[in-house]
Amino acid sequence: MSTLTKVLIILLTVLSIFLCGIVVTYVANAHNYRKQYEDLRDSEQAARAKARDAAEQLNETIKVTDQQKKDLSEQISLLETKIGQLAGQLRAAEREKASLLQRVDSFAAEVEKFTQTNVNQTALADKAFDAWRAAEADLIREQSQHKETATVLLDKMAIVATLEADRRRLIEEKTELQTKLDQFLRQYGKVLAPATPVTPMRAKARPAPPTKAIGLKGTVTVVDSKNSLAEISIGAASGVKDNMKFHVIRGDEFICDILILGVDAEKAVGILDLVQKQPKVGDLVSTNF
Repeated sequence: MSTLTKVLIILLTVLSIFLCGIVVTYVANAHNYRKQYEDLRDSEQAARAKARDAAEQLNETIKVTDQQKKDLSEQISLLETKIGQLAGQLRAAEREKASLLQRVDSFAAEVEKFTQTNVNQTALADKAFDAWRAAEADLIREQSQHKETATVLLDKMAIVATLEADRRRLIEEKTELQTKLDQFLRQYGKVLAPATPVTPMRAKARPAPPTKAIGLKGTVTVVDSKNSLAEISIGAASGVKDNMKFHVIRGDEFICDILILGVDAEKAVGILDLVQKQPKVGDLVSTNF
């Protein structure tokens, strides 16, 4: 026999032994493979059922996800709209902020200006207060002088009233004497010659000495209508004396006369006479027209 034949015989023998082993193994494990097959089939069916459930859940999840995507898209759209509105409000706020900053700067300048003005006004107020105190002191002094002048005027007015009463009494006595004299003369067939009538006017009862054309001029500073008194702006320093007569003029109109009763250095007080209109503060006074 050749070597090739021997090799073939050996290979066939080995192959037979191998096939026998396989057959024995298959027969021994055939029951196990069937059980495994059934288990695998059950597992596959279960897996397919799970796959169907999973697919259904996946579809439901996809639907929910799509709805959520839609809702999120709508929310995103709303948020974008709000973002746009907020951006517009932010720009408006920035513009308003810039405007407010400008107003703040303007207010700061105004406050600084007002502060400076306040300082100046305070200084002016202090000066005005000092001037007011000085004026108050002058007023107190003038009031004291006015009281003295008023006292003098009251005394002089009392004298004038006494003189007026005496004048009236004398006129009555004169009239009575004229009546008695007339009766006495009639007994002898005579009559009394007519006498010059005496006019009971206060101005004639208290005649003032004639004024000279000395050209004194001033203004009315105080008017006491209740007591028919007035004060003028010139006094003894300008040449004013007691019993001088001043004419009160307003424009071209004669108002009244003032007969001087009391004289101070810078002012004088007199009684109103021949009153056509009530004099006012500021009316011109002069010794001659």
